[in-house]
Amino acid sequence: MGRARSNGAGDLPEFAEIVLDLVDRVPPGRVLSYGDVAELVERGGPRQVGQVLGRYGSLTCWWRVVMADGSPPPGHEDRARARWDAEGIPRRGGRVDMGRARWSGPTPADGGVGGS
Repeated sequence: MGRARSNGAGDLPEFAEIVLDLVDRVPPGRVLSYGDVAELVERGGPRQVGQVLGRYGSLTCWWRVVMADGSPPPGHEDRARARWDAEGIPRRGGRVDMGRARWSGPTPADGGVGGS
């Protein structure tokens, strides 16, 4: 699955590894909602995805995962918007334009979810 990750106390939980691997694959200029990530990995829900990113996501492209309405991650609004601008992620005001920026996820040719 690519690189190994550690939380300082050993290996990451399997769910966290799967979520972070998917988030790492979101192309520049595209986003997923927390719910999209949960649907694509077929486990957990938006809150569980948010918990994973909150605990382990600092080394991934966390700004490419947003609230369902396109809002940035709470507490990281300014940093997320700066990253969005740098990548050219389409916006409507302070939110991502989900209709234009949402990524459909990896295809089977890309290795699907959990593949590389």
